[in-house]
Amino acid sequence: MIQLVIAALLIFVLAFGIGFIFNMLLKTTVFPVYLYVLAVIGMFLYWAWESGTLWENLAGNTIVDYTPFIGGLFGAFLSGSAIKALRERGFKMF
Repeated sequence: MIQLVIAALLIFVLAFGIGFIFNMLLKTTVFPVYLYVLAVIGMFLYWAWESGTLWENLAGNTIVDYTPFIGGLFGAFLSGSAIKALRERGFKMF
């Protein structure tokens, strides 16, 4: 259980950090969410390509397998919200 929380927290921080940097450089707020979703879809397709079908692989996973992905998606979404809040308060990045 502790490993699950640590994994979700680490992926949250990783997605937040990368998303924050992308938001500063590209001056968008939704790009990290799209990028993260595309990466997750790519991993799902890779899993389906290896063995069985996509639906068999998704049905074989549990909430433990999906929790880190949800944490990363939340981090990517929060990075866009953080940049948006900073821009509204007058901070300019790059």
